[in-house]
Amino acid sequence: MKMAPLACMIICLNFASAALAAAPASPYVGQELRAIKSLSPEDVDAYLSGKGVGLAKAAELNGYAGPRHVLELASELELTLEQRAQTEALYAAMLSKATALGRALVEKERELDRLFATRSIDAALLARSLGDIGSLQAGVRGAHLEAHLAQVEILTAEQNARYARLRGYGGAAEHAGHGAPPEN
Repeated sequence: MKMAPLACMIICLNFASAALAAAPASPYVGQELRAIKSLSPEDVDAYLSGKGVGLAKAAELNGYAGPRHVLELASELELTLEQRAQTEALYAAMLSKATALGRALVEKERELDRLFATRSIDAALLARSLGDIGSLQAGVRGAHLEAHLAQVEILTAEQNARYARLRGYGGAAEHAGHGAPPEN
């Protein structure tokens, strides 16, 4: 028995609409309930507490030790009292700067979210908000990268190489970033 072409088409359309109805939801589902839609609670916490959350990977993975991790590895690195004091001061300054900038960044993100939520945003406000947010993001990242840049000068070349090994970077200890920066 042969099906009429129209009946076949109807069956195909039913299958297609069922497949579309079962399409996966947006990966953003649930995020519309956040206080600040563009930042997870973990992001907010990291910015407010000055955490790096990967912002200094360019330095860390190219042989520039970070002060927080240097302090965690102080015994293994055999830091001198002077190196420890310099690293503690560097970490405190970085944390202070990153935390202040992080607070300002969270507030600007909250403001941008509010502007969209209240439908009171326009192109000029958007441009200004994005400029402010971008500048603050760069500032937070810069605070962390600057600390890595200063930290590499506090450690000896051997300590920088040991740091890379202790952090599990394998052959990274041989990278030119360890020890004194390469000469030009």
